[in-house]
Amino acid sequence: MNVKDIKRGVRTLLYAEFGKSVKNASEHEYWTSLSRVIMGNIGPDWEATREKYASERMTYYFSAEFLVGRSLLNNLINRDLLDSVRQVVEEDGFDFDSVLNEETDPALGNGGLGRLAACFLDSAATMNLPVMGQGLLYRFGLFRQEIDHGNQKEYPDAWMEMPYPFMVARREDQVRVHFSDMDVYAVPMDLPVTGFHTRNVNTIRLWKVEEAEEFDFNLFNAQRFDDAVIMRNRVQDICRVLYPNDTSYDGKVLRVRQQYFFVSAALQTIVRQYREQHGYDFSQFSEKNVIHLNDTHPVLAIPELMRLLIDENQQSWEEAWSIVTKTFAFTNHTILQEALEKWDIEIFRFLFPRILEIIEKINKQFENEARAKGFNADEIQHLAPIHNGKVHMALLAVYTCYSVNGVAKIHSNILKTRVFKDFNTWWPNKFSNKTNGVTPRRWLNLCAPNLSSMLTRLYGSDEWITNMKALEDLLPVAEDTTEMRNFLEVKKENKEHLVELIKEREGIELDTSFLFDIQIKRLHEYKRQLLNALEICDRYFKLKENPNLNVQPVAYIFGAKAAPGYFLAKATIKFINEVARMVNDDLEVNEKLRVVFMHNYNVSLAESLFPAADLSEQISTVGMEASGTGNMKFMMNGALTIGTYDGANLEIVERVGEENAFMFGPKLEDFPETKKFYTSYWQYENIEGLKRAVDLLVDGTLSDGKTGMFKALHMKLLKGSSYEKADPFYVLGDFDAYRNTRNYAYKSYRDAIGWARKCWVNICMSGYFSSDRTVSDYASDIWHITPNKLVD
Repeated sequence: MNVKDIKRGVRTLLYAEFGKSVKNASEHEYWTSLSRVIMGNIGPDWEATREKYASERMTYYFSAEFLVGRSLLNNLINRDLLDSVRQVVEEDGFDFDSVLNEETDPALGNGGLGRLAACFLDSAATMNLPVMGQGLLYRFGLFRQEIDHGNQKEYPDAWMEMPYPFMVARREDQVRVHFSDMDVYAVPMDLPVTGFHTRNVNTIRLWKVEEAEEFDFNLFNAQRFDDAVIMRNRVQDICRVLYPNDTSYDGKVLRVRQQYFFVSAALQTIVRQYREQHGYDFSQFSEKNVIHLNDTHPVLAIPELMRLLIDENQQSWEEAWSIVTKTFAFTNHTILQEALEKWDIEIFRFLFPRILEIIEKINKQFENEARAKGFNADEIQHLAPIHNGKVHMALLAVYTCYSVNGVAKIHSNILKTRVFKDFNTWWPNKFSNKTNGVTPRRWLNLCAPNLSSMLTRLYGSDEWITNMKALEDLLPVAEDTTEMRNFLEVKKENKEHLVELIKEREGIELDTSFLFDIQIKRLHEYKRQLLNALEICDRYFKLKENPNLNVQPVAYIFGAKAAPGYFLAKATIKFINEVARMVNDDLEVNEKLRVVFMHNYNVSLAESLFPAADLSEQISTVGMEASGTGNMKFMMNGALTIGTYDGANLEIVERVGEENAFMFGPKLEDFPETKKFYTSYWQYENIEGLKRAVDLLVDGTLSDGKTGMFKALHMKLLKGSSYEKADPFYVLGDFDAYRNTRNYAYKSYRDAIGWARKCWVNICMSGYFSSDRTVSDYASDIWHITPNKLVD
């Protein structure tokens, strides 16, 4: 596709879609038409890829989230159309960046889980692997976050208000999903996933819900308007938001309904496609299909496939079980009990009694097997998929799936030795580790084109983009002072871009001479944004006592969303914003200290934050972060890690050396003993500066708007409750070590060339954390699939 083709296509579509010429088109109309032209370029290869994969063994990646980010720029880079399109846009009188910014981030995920899934699909397409994503099309996503007087406010993220050109409805694959109280239609909406410099185009299929029953005109004409639309609203609720608030029983029912809707729709299609080729002979089903469950949200696929095989495809229980146990693989992403989903049996009985019947039979089968293996009654009760009146989704997955993996070495070891210890004894070959990775296409080449150009110049080609390990060849460049100055200029450019963005979005002015210390991730107590904020408070008080202290100026930048029903997480956001107000309004300290909370953190915002970071905050309580992927994105962009010995932090340090990171706190093997004798109140009374920082929560200096939020945080840190010890996430326990490590990092930053060398080592050693490596390991060890490339 050349410049002439693109121009002609844009003009044709502007007239066809909007009845306008280029000179009268808005930026959004122009973006829409341009995007449809690019879809026209993708389409033939997309179809050819589907045909190429049709007879192949396929991996179906089931995930509740696919946080894909914007598509246009990514597709232009992958299809080698960037320069041609930029020329067309500018010749047509539009600003290229402004046109790109017309695209809204698809609200299809929240945090690392969804972004990991998107990275995996990017890598699979780039490596020509037959992998298809399966998920849900959310109308409003998680939520759009606004900050009002420091408080998080949730609003619908109405990203689908305008047509989204990069999604195609496949109504020919529409299926009906049955619940006891309603039937609904599932309509597949396909999103193309282009590979980097390959013709292969993979697919993420997102299921949209529609009502199966026609609108009731009789009720409407009888002026019973609410009754006429009530069923429609109940149906639309299924895909209205990601992770409906489940603090109520109705919320839990909606969560389970949502999960079943998507897995049933996906499995019906997979089974139908197989039957079209093989009839009712399902002996090859597990040879042709592998279904990977990304965390517990899609685990209902296990009993649903059993149902489809037995009730609709003439398979016996034994035949179906043999197929199912050879088809499903499972990734666990957490050791937090709250996230290992458990649902009341009565919800299943209400929504789909047949599915409950199948799970009960699986449960009985497990009990019999466990008894034969020598497990006693208490052990069986603890491990069974059904116990204490609940269906335990993780236990159902671990029992059934042929493969179970963790996402970092330390996490996988915890799964094998603690969380699923008995299962690992039973099936030692079932468990493995697959350390997470991120795509260098989006998280380096796209988001930091200046750094990418520098790497390409030094390496001699852009082949490193699909072979990140090759960057290790550039390690000696760290000793070249001229190139390190060039790197610092690249970093400064990226900081300048972020400074402009922060001023525009948040109204806060920063200077690029400040060290940018950034913590961007989902808000949870174990991720310890509160520890960060308390240490900032201590630093603030020291500057108030001595404004002339010769210290490195630091800008602390946060981005996070708290779950709507998570009171203490929302309290932490309020506290950070109150600290920001206190610091930024204080003329005595704000030349050396600034705090920014960036609202509505999403993929596009992340693309500006990672390249600008100097220090990467990875400070979760040791043993609680499964892996993390933000740490890898920071590393690729030349930020240094300050963190605990947790998740993938450990593997980053293994590769770069302790001298090129800033680690603190206890190691996992020592932590149980440390916690045994830990008393947060002792820390509060005896660690210099800590009491003053903690008491900011309750001494009236900062206001929580009389919500009781700050008192609740204070109580959590110092007193605990009847069911939980004080400070369960060791915030005060790690405070002093964190402060000392931060001080050392800030002092190190003043040696600019020395700092640049550390950053360069991190960039060059980041290849292991490419999702290409991770997906390659999944493909060979778990999925048993091979590349199938379209040829020119």
